[in-house]
Amino acid sequence: MKVGVVYTSTTPELIEDVNREIKKELGNDVEIYAQQDPSILGDVREAGYVTQAPAARLIKMFMNAAEEGCDAVLNACSSVGEVADSVQVTAAYIGMPIVRIDEEMCRDAVRKGLKVGVMATLPTTLVPTCNTVNRMARECNKHVEISQCLVENAFGLDQEQFRKRMSASAETIAKDVDVIVLAQGSMAYCAKYLSDKFGVPVLASPAYGAAALKAALVKKGVING
Repeated sequence: MKVGVVYTSTTPELIEDVNREIKKELGNDVEIYAQQDPSILGDVREAGYVTQAPAARLIKMFMNAAEEGCDAVLNACSSVGEVADSVQVTAAYIGMPIVRIDEEMCRDAVRKGLKVGVMATLPTTLVPTCNTVNRMARECNKHVEISQCLVENAFGLDQEQFRKRMSASAETIAKDVDVIVLAQGSMAYCAKYLSDKFGVPVLASPAYGAAALKAALVKKGVING
């Protein structure tokens, strides 16, 4: 069994979390075909939205995974999740489902409460994640209130500084929400810390993405449920 993972930005924490969760779901023998193109996120950040060229490069990485014989591929960047949505018909046709790392996380957030906090260090991730939460709410026939929390100047900090910055920002919304969503997979190592400190569920995407990847492989018949 071979699965692809597409990254537009990487930190050691993100790669470690994603690989660990995939192996937890699929076993240590799974082959992981990882691709990275940090220029995609760089271009998106510069423009403030997903422009034509980075979207094309992302789609090319999905197609590379198909050519390499991947059974499914995980899109690990929430900033460009809507690009993954745009090629789902093609993915179904070629028999290689593309799974978004954040979709099931956002669905679970809606199940857990109607007041959802969304935290991100980049505005280009904040908006798409809020869009996904709203889409999941519509699918669940619910209406949610979203509190956006942009953690400014946190991208690229070391773990200790990052936790402090996240904590200070989370404090501004924690008392007003039922659940907090961490919009970037690289934030996952803060989830338990924040949940313990503020007493609200804090959701991170790597575990949800890996579980969704397994569900796609079960649906395809590659593995048994």
